[in-house]
This record gives sequence, C-alpha cells and structure tokens, in this order.
Amino acid sequence: MALPLLPGASRHRNIGKEKFHKSQHWGYCNNVAMLVGEDKPGIGGEPLPGQKLKPEYSVFPKGMGSDAPAWVAFDKQVLSFDAYFEEEVPDKNQELYRIRHCKIYFYLEDDTIQVIEPPVKNSGITQGTIVRRHRIPLPPPHEDQFYTIDHFNINIEVILYARRYKIIDCDQFTKNFLRKMGVRLNPPANRPDDPYTKERQKILDSMKPLRPYERIDTLKQFLEHDGQVLRFFCVWDDPESMFHDPRELVLHYYLSDDTIDIKEIVPVNSGRDTIPLFLRRDKLPKYAPTGLYQPGTITSRTVLNVFGKLVGNRGRYILDNRKTGAVHQEFYRDSDLKIGAVINVWGRKIILCDCDEFTKEYYRTKYGIEDFTPVTYKAPPPPKPEKTFPPYTGFGSEEDSLCSCRGLLPKPPQKDFKKFMEKDRSGMESNILRFLAKLITDSPIDKDRKFIISYFLSDDTISVFEQIQQNTGILGGKFLERGRIKKPGQELFKSEPSEYFNAQDLFVGARVCFHGHNFLLVDADEYTFNYMEKHANEFSMADIGVILKKLKDIAEPRSREIRQVFAAADPEHTKVIECEPFRNLIVSITDGAFSEHEIITLGRCYSVREEYKMDLHFLLAVAQEQLKKNSFENFEQLSAVLTYNDREKCGMLPHEMCRTICKSFKLPLADDDLQALLTMFEDDHKQVEYKKFVDGLNWRENQIPAFQTIKVPLKNEDDSSGQAPSIHVKGIEYLPLLDDLFGKEE
Repeated sequence: MALPLLPGASRHRNIGKEKFHKSQHWGYCNNVAMLVGEDKPGIGGEPLPGQKLKPEYSVFPKGMGSDAPAWVAFDKQVLSFDAYFEEEVPDKNQELYRIRHCKIYFYLEDDTIQVIEPPVKNSGITQGTIVRRHRIPLPPPHEDQFYTIDHFNINIEVILYARRYKIIDCDQFTKNFLRKMGVRLNPPANRPDDPYTKERQKILDSMKPLRPYERIDTLKQFLEHDGQVLRFFCVWDDPESMFHDPRELVLHYYLSDDTIDIKEIVPVNSGRDTIPLFLRRDKLPKYAPTGLYQPGTITSRTVLNVFGKLVGNRGRYILDNRKTGAVHQEFYRDSDLKIGAVINVWGRKIILCDCDEFTKEYYRTKYGIEDFTPVTYKAPPPPKPEKTFPPYTGFGSEEDSLCSCRGLLPKPPQKDFKKFMEKDRSGMESNILRFLAKLITDSPIDKDRKFIISYFLSDDTISVFEQIQQNTGILGGKFLERGRIKKPGQELFKSEPSEYFNAQDLFVGARVCFHGHNFLLVDADEYTFNYMEKHANEFSMADIGVILKKLKDIAEPRSREIRQVFAAADPEHTKVIECEPFRNLIVSITDGAFSEHEIITLGRCYSVREEYKMDLHFLLAVAQEQLKKNSFENFEQLSAVLTYNDREKCGMLPHEMCRTICKSFKLPLADDDLQALLTMFEDDHKQVEYKKFVDGLNWRENQIPAFQTIKVPLKNEDDSSGQAPSIHVKGIEYLPLLDDLFGKEE
C-alpha cells in the first residue's frame, strides 16, 4: 500500500527539492559537435552516480575561522616560497647552466600565482617579474585544472609553463598557515650556488689591491647633526672704513660638516650695498691667509713611490698612512667658538658677542658651559621721545580729532568690532542694562518724573527715556539721545582722552550726572540683575562672594546679637522674613555701608524659590506667532517624518529624537522655547505625544487667539517717590545667610 503524498509521509527524493536545471554536456569545438561537459553535474547540480566533482578553487576546512568567502577572509594574505630553476646556456663555454633564484607568491584570495626574480647587480639578465599574477593550469594531462594550495610544500618541484621550479623554503607565515591546513611540511632544501657567479666573484676579489686603506667617513656626523646650526652674533670693527663704524655680522656654524658662513646685517640707510653673503660656506682655517698653495699640494690622501725609477720609468705607488709630507691645516671647530672669543676670518678680527638659545643649550649640554653673558659692543639706543598730542579742539569727537594727529592721511577711529559682535543683540539676549531713575532735585514738579536709563554693552552708549505720565504737563519720551557720556568734572580742551561712564558705574543706588542732570538709580529690570549676577567678576555690586566677605568683616564681632535680631524679626518662627524688614536690618547692621544694589543681590541670593508653572496656552501662542512671522508651514512634512520614526506606531517618540527632527526642519524657535514645549507634551517616561505637539504648532488649522503681554512695572508707581526699591522676591530665608556668615550654630 502506497503512503499518501503528505509532508512527512512520503520518501520521494524530489520532495522539497527546488532546483531541477540540467547542465549542458554537448557543444561545438571547431564547428564539430562533441561532448564538452564530462565533469558537469546532473539535474539540479547534484553529481551523477559514481561522479567525483573536482573543486575549482582551493578548499579550506570548515568550522575554523570566519564564515566569510575566501576573497574577504584572505584579503591581502600571500604565501611566499623561495625557489630556483636551472636555465641552460648552450652558447657559452664558461658556463653550461645557470641557477636563477626567485620568489613564488600564492594569493589566497583567488588562487593566483606570481613569480618574481630579485634583481642581481651586473647580471646582464632581464630580471623582475617572470610570471605575471594569474591562475596557472596544471601540466598535462591535467591542463583543465589549476594550481591550488594543496599543490605547494617545501622541498618539492612545481612545473609552471614547462619550467621546473624547485621550492627550497618559505617564510614563517606560510609555514604556520600550511600547518593549520593540515599539511605536513618537508624539511627545507639547500640553496645551490650559481657556478659562474661564484667564479666571477673570485675574479673580482683578486682584482682588489692589497694596500693600506684609509676610510674617511662623514656620514655618521651628517646623519646625527643634519639641520643643526649654531648661530653667533658678531661684530667687526673695520679700521679701514671711512667712519670707523662697527659692522654687525651673523655667523652660522653647521654641525653636519664643520663649515661656516657669515652674513652681514646692513642697517637701513647705511649707504652700503646689500650682499647675500659676507663669507660663503666653507671650512674656515685658523691661520689665514697663509699664501696660495700649488695645485695638488693639499690632498685628502698621500701616496709614496716605492720603486722610484728603478724599474724602467714606471713608478709603484701605495697609500701613505703616516701622511709623510702632508700639509696640515687647522680649521675652526665648535670648541673654538664661544662668547667673547676673537676669530680670524681671512685676516679680519671678528668678536663673538652673543648667540641664540639653541647654541646655548648645545654648549651647556656638550661642554658644560653656563656663562653666556653677552658682550656689549654698541651704546644702547636713546629713549624714544614721548609723543605728545595737541589738546582737543572741540570739533567732532575726541577720537576723531586724535586720529588726525597720528598720520598725514586721517583715518576714522577704529571701533571694537569684537566687543560689538559679542555684546550685540542675539535672540533673547538683548545685552542692554535698564535702570529706573529719578532726578535729584528740590523742585516738586521734577521729583515725580521717572526715567529709563539704558546702557548698551555693545558700544558703551547710554540713552535716557522719560516715562509718559498723565496730567503732569511734561511730554515725556526721548530725554537723551544714545551716545557715550563723559563723566563730570573733566577739562574740555585737554590732550588726554576723557573718561566715559561704563557699565560698572551704573547700579541701583548710584548717583550719576548726565550733562548737568543728576539722576538716582532706584531700580533695574530682571534681565539687568541676572546679567550682573552672571558676570559677577565684572560687577562687584552683584558678586555675592564679595558682599558676604564685606558683611562678615562688619558683623562678625556681633554675631550673637545679630542672630537675636533676626530671630526677633521672625516672631512666628517661619525662618523667612519679608523684604522690607530684611533691608532695614542690613542697613542697621552695616550703618549704611552697603549700597541698595548689594542689599538686593543679598536678598535675591537667599530668597524663597517659587515654583513657576508654565502656561501651555501662552507657550503655544508665542510659538505660533514666531512661526507665523517666519512663514513656516511645513507641518505635514514634519508630522510625516515624526510618524516615520515611530517604528512601533504608538504615537510617542523620545524627547531628544523630537528635538533633533525639529532642528533638522530649521524650526524658527529658540532652543529654550522648543525644550519647554516638548516638556509640556511628554509623559513620565519622557516620551512626547508628537501628534498633539504638531497640532498645537499648526497656526494654519489650530490658530490660538492673539494674546496680550502682561506689563510688569519695575516697581510700584505709588511708592516710587522717597522710598527704597523692592527686592522683587516673596521672602528671604535668613538662616542660610547666618550660617554662611558665622557658621552653623551648635
């Protein structure tokens, strides 16, 4: 009974088989039909019964190393074998054969082989690549197959294109690789010598004369000191010159070959011609000039005529290692050069006066010299006369008038561009300090006038704006044009530059005079307080460290009394006191030594922190207004990208991913506003609900009604006259202040 044709119930060998292609066994060769695929597999690529398919490339054992293909796993890995072959020389009597040594390279990535013969000097044979890199077939009758890694070992012969190569050895990498492949390596064979090359070497050795040889080796000195130069500053007092003036020179001593060159420093408008070199580079003899020597007198070697004229007219010369009759010259070395020494430069006496730092370090290291006191050879230059400027004329600004005195061609005064770029308005940073001020006057009309003083940090200019008040009879508006303001009490027509008001002169409680109008700064806005506290190193009135040290020096002798005074100001023991009692206590403790700004800074530092809750409606209104001004409408694309990055399709994305995508769309929102908006739409796991976020920003479809900015006055207008400014905080925690001043109470 046959089994049903079901999975697991049938034993048919074709069940589950997917390949049923047939190999092409018949073809044409020279237009003759014949069997061309004897070794091709059967149906589906399976071997026929009794057929053994031979691998086309090298087969490596499985289960070892990487699973990557051979062209990746064995990239740039090559087996190197040392080999030689014999070449017949039929047309020469001196040699019958020639031994030629070569290298066989087997590339593991594609089974290619390359044979290279190292070049031999004066061999007369074209050497180099013998067999270019490619796959080489086996010798007949297996020419249909190629050499693989299994055909190589030590002390065997391989035939490459009818030439027999004897492999005698290989490198260590090749040995290790063949051992890992399971190949048993044969012992290395001896490397035979070429008979003709050996005989030729004997002839060359016999041609060398047996004579004393003197080797002059300067390579070591060159390699050790190449590029190292000693530099000395010299002077030559030329007695033959018309005005007997000293000539300044620079001497260079080259350590690589002990040569010297000298350059002259020609002053400007000296009347002398500028020449490239005072002395060209060469060895400098100590005792020069000594006259001219005949050609051949000075040589590097000395020879002797052994036989003279005894044997015909021919002489027998050998090298004289004792240098009999040689002319000895002494040259200047580095040991002869030092500060204060007088050297002879072809009859001119030159004094070495000073040297550079490299030269000092060289002599300090090699010779142990520590004294490098320079030799003074010329009087010090006269002091430059102080340049005085005429007084200010009154026309234009002082800087503009000063520029007309510094050159024949007047140039406009240079502005501090770097400061302008750093302190100019950038985003939410206005870099403008604003103070509320009032006039110091006895006039009852002017006492109630309020002014806004704005200090621009980018160019140190000041503008004054008067607040408009109804029914006062004063128009208000711009009171003083923006510009730099001089400090009072300075002379108008003077040569020195005038002093102007800077940012450090303005603080709450300061009294300033602008063009005859005396102002008292009574308050400042929140940005001004934050900026001055952030840059406390520039504003001492806002430096809490300086203020605490100043307060500690005053109040430390009365620490117990001060603690009792603060405790009495807090009868309910809430550890918090109001702003006005705190100010009165600080004024009474310091006897008026603290300014109002210092008291405000102290109160702000120890104030009760209020938890401010962000209004989502207000944030979205601000963001939509900003997007509308910049004409941003790519909300569909933004939503599509956010949806694409939501792989789980849960409607939530991480906070940082949403921020990155918004930045990639160049969303015209400040980074703080964007972070606050994303925080409003995220859950406890910092996952943002991006659909609601995009819908809230879409001012086209979900426009939020226009909002009105709430105007917060700098201070209570009813209490601005004759009273101290408020600290703008809810309350002040006095216990941390007392602990920082006197330490924790036991």
